[in-house]
Amino acid sequence: MAPISRRSFIKWAGAISALGTVGCSVNHPSTGSRREKARVAVVGGGFAGASAAKYLKLLNPELEVTLVEQQANYLSCPGSNEVIAGLKQPDELRRKYDILRNVQGIQTVTAEAQTIDTARRTVSLADGSAIPYDRLIVAPGIDFRWDAIDGYDETASLLAPHAWKAGPQTTLLRRQLQAMPDGGVVLITAPANPYRCPPGPYERASLIAHFLKRYKPRSKVLILDAKTQFSKQSLFLQGWEELYPGMVEWISAEKEGKIERVDAQSRVVFTEFDEHRADVLNVIPPQKAGKLAHQAGLTDQSGWCPIDPLTFESPLAPYVHIIGDACTATPMPKSAFAANSQAKICAAAVIDLLQDREPGHPSLINHCYSFLKPDYAISITGVYKYSPTEKQLEAVSTGETPMNGDRRKEAEHARSWHKIIATDAFG
Repeated sequence: MAPISRRSFIKWAGAISALGTVGCSVNHPSTGSRREKARVAVVGGGFAGASAAKYLKLLNPELEVTLVEQQANYLSCPGSNEVIAGLKQPDELRRKYDILRNVQGIQTVTAEAQTIDTARRTVSLADGSAIPYDRLIVAPGIDFRWDAIDGYDETASLLAPHAWKAGPQTTLLRRQLQAMPDGGVVLITAPANPYRCPPGPYERASLIAHFLKRYKPRSKVLILDAKTQFSKQSLFLQGWEELYPGMVEWISAEKEGKIERVDAQSRVVFTEFDEHRADVLNVIPPQKAGKLAHQAGLTDQSGWCPIDPLTFESPLAPYVHIIGDACTATPMPKSAFAANSQAKICAAAVIDLLQDREPGHPSLINHCYSFLKPDYAISITGVYKYSPTEKQLEAVSTGETPMNGDRRKEAEHARSWHKIIATDAFG
């Protein structure tokens, strides 16, 4: 695959098909009545769900769009590593739905979605009410495989936080770092693929090292990895040697990086041949699709949600589409940018399907920045297209920051990206 230039990336990012905005009438199975406006429900208000709801209304203002999210405000995972390292305040992660509701005209419902009735096309909420739909977009995010590591469950995470969902776990890990004595060891365990944000554990190690270098310079970061390689590996290794020589150590699966057991109380991690004691223990466990996806029967044996990449519709549930971290959209990674890109393609496909049009063959983008310190960042880009012969996504081009690239300029781009994608998704 040829590397992608920044100019080509901007060209891909700016391309979106022009779609009609005429309304469509539908029959709803629960009533049998004919309605002039189609109803689309979106469950999950992260980057995937918020983007989908917004672009449904932008592409067809006549749609009735309802966004269902359990939390009144969304806490962004992008940026949470900076909070852990003391470079941002927790409130800077907060994303609100005011503009989606008041400007875009999207109905927002703060409630937990519990079940999906695909026969009647309704989503049942925890308060006993139900949301009807003609098409449903589900963006349930991730959940953890609490049975994957002996000794590490949800209770253990209160002692050895995962901090892989922004919120209380983020601030807990931050407090533990601040309280750690100089000369201590911060131990991070990274899971096997697939999981949310592949470069995330290594950005976290970098920013924690930045914190330690300033305030606890005799300390160390140790990464025990269940993989033999990781995203942007050469760039991270180069950065660690340049910025934090001797402070960050990465141990791969082939060198005993895969952990077998955790004692959260004592902050000890056991591998096949050894044990490692930490002063701060950050266990990032193996993952799966969010709870609703499992309750609704949208997952396969992998624990993730299969989809038709032409429309992101589930092969297991008619009229239900799945986007974001929960879906299997190989070779796309699970990231905020990928979720935002999938949301736009899915929104366009839903509008086509509601109007009995054949959806076009999509192209999608992922672009991911990682900070190693506030003015030093690296990135990776991927462009993907739908193959009608293989009926799957294929990588068209990929690229990383050059080894001699301008890290300061990348950091400027990264901060702009954080602002732009938040605005694009949440208004």
